[in-house]
Amino acid sequence: MAYTRDLRKGQDEPLGKIEIAPEVIGVIAGLAASEVEQVASMQGGFATEMRERFGGAVNYRKGVKIDLVDDGILVDLYCTVLFGASIPLVAENVQDAVRSAIFNMTGLHVLEVNVHVVGVQFEKTEPFSLDDLTF
Repeated sequence: MAYTRDLRKGQDEPLGKIEIAPEVIGVIAGLAASEVEQVASMQGGFATEMRERFGGAVNYRKGVKIDLVDDGILVDLYCTVLFGASIPLVAENVQDAVRSAIFNMTGLHVLEVNVHVVGVQFEKTEPFSLDDLTF
């Protein structure tokens, strides 16, 4: 199912239709969410994670679920945040970024952006080596 929109030159003359696939909306939402500060990553399924780790293409729809309804679009996002971040603030920033990106790129009305925080990522530390010690 794709979102279809009629284009009209005036009130009477149709110019044609624009169809936007849910996959496109998912890519827009995923990229917008992943660019928000303090979002560590988007959560994907096991197969998607393995494909990316072994050199497969990056799936920008990872962690995004799009539902097209008559009134607009419902977006569910599953993400991991960095430790120490204010989760309500990060979630609000994700909602704003996703809603703005979808509207600016497609002109479509977003009814809901539901953010599901599924994990917390800790800062990566450098591996400790005994060679680093000086006596």
